Amino acid sequence: MNRRLLLALGGWSLARSVFAQATWPTRPITLIVPFAPGGIADLTARTVAQSMARSLGTAIVVDNRPSAGSVVASTAVAKAAPDGHTLLLMSNANAVSTGLFRKLPFDVVKDFAPITTLGFFDLGVFVAAGSPLRSLGDVVAHAKANPGRLTIGTIAVGSSQHLAAELFKTKAGIDALIVPYKGTPAVLTALRAGEIDAAFEILGPMLPQVSANVVRVLAVTSDKRAAGLPEVPTVGEAGVPGYVVASWNALAAPVATPPAVIERLHAAAVEALTQPAVRQRLQELGVRAESGSPKQLQALLTSEIRRWGEVIRAAKIEPE
Repeated sequence: MNRRLLLALGGWSLARSVFAQATWPTRPITLIVPFAPGGIADLTARTVAQSMARSLGTAIVVDNRPSAGSVVASTAVAKAAPDGHTLLLMSNANAVSTGLFRKLPFDVVKDFAPITTLGFFDLGVFVAAGSPLRSLGDVVAHAKANPGRLTIGTIAVGSSQHLAAELFKTKAGIDALIVPYKGTPAVLTALRAGEIDAAFEILGPMLPQVSANVVRVLAVTSDKRAAGLPEVPTVGEAGVPGYVVASWNALAAPVATPPAVIERLHAAAVEALTQPAVRQRLQELGVRAESGSPKQLQALLTSEIRRWGEVIRAAKIEPE
């Protein structure tokens, strides 16, 4: 290919990028959320989208499409026109799904253009208020003294909570029985009734139960203590070194979305996450607002796919 043609192509690409930046958006943006309305992911998406909409000068409509492994929502975005008008609320569920399904209708790494992380949220290890297990050390000691007798409740197999419990078993070197339930209310009921010894659940929705002295939180799963629970140690601090788990939400677009559009979306999201009202609302949900570059999100996704794939294989969970 001669030099003139290369220069012409380069000029055309630059012009296309500038044109896209100047004319986009031309209509409301749809943000497809793979979870039901009212949950942490949905509320995070709506909080950030509202601020981004003001910055971009167009409405951002949240479209909830819940399904196992975020497959339905992710498929819709992967197949959408790459014009910046359709976005995906990506999460660690996307990373986990590659190990839970034999075949997906998209490639999680190759079919999406990463934009930025929005926030990270912790899980907690909970026991009933009257439980004799007063610390995470007590939980581990009880499990080691009674192999196979400790019961840990989580929501469905393959969920972040379930895999966090599986990883805990491995890191703590214990033999415990993980009992899956259909949802958080069922886990809470079982915990209060003494049907299970402990539970792994997302921290935010459980905080009212902690405040009401219905349950106690023994540890949080991230690498730092929760802002609202400074007295509660991390799992690592409580005696299980190397254990760190945090769920996350992020924004992504179809892979061929123009770089100029990705840049504007990234800038709008980062600006939103600096707003005090947005940060306060996310903190109330138990979410640590945190943006990042597209490259950082890509690296996070890749590392999470590898990590949870190993956990899934170790737990002998058969892909669907």
